[in-house]
Amino acid sequence: MKHATSRMLFAYWDGLRGERAAPERADIAPGAMRHVLADTFILANERHAAPAFRLAGTRMSALFGRDLRGQLFGDLWGPGRREAEGMARLAAEDTIGLVVGLLGRNENGSELPLEMLLLPLRHRSRTEARLLGALSPACVPAWAGLVPLRSLETCSLRIVQPRRDSDSQPSPARPSPARRRTMFVVHSGGRA
Repeated sequence: MKHATSRMLFAYWDGLRGERAAPERADIAPGAMRHVLADTFILANERHAAPAFRLAGTRMSALFGRDLRGQLFGDLWGPGRREAEGMARLAAEDTIGLVVGLLGRNENGSELPLEMLLLPLRHRSRTEARLLGALSPACVPAWAGLVPLRSLETCSLRIVQPRRDSDSQPSPARPSPARRRTMFVVHSGGRA
């Protein structure tokens, strides 16, 4: 993840998740993520309907020049609608996080690099029902908020691997904590 917004939202989501595949929608507290709230969104991902925005942050809505609540997620991609819907379904059904590199274009042809994070949320005991996400620009050009983005194009897609407790355990090759000293590590072996 390149953007601080994505890293902060992922850390919050991962902390709520604990040992579960995804946290509950009811666990999300807007005040706890107030620093990234303007760039975040929640998607409804119902079984027989296209993913749609339930909520969208103010900065995100300003980039598109309209309130995105109730709008279809795939509509932001225009002709790439099916690709966008496929990403949402992948994140929800496989219960994985996705980091997506995007290129936004406005009506004047200007381009804006963006990063999107998609994370699954449980809702009413269904893991695939909601998605938590963030959309943040790499930089904020002077025209942002004045000339709305008209379409998005996917440039890259990466799966986010959550950190497990076993990842934080020292490997057998590392010295034990009892033998570790400040600025000095004792390695077993050497001359007898």
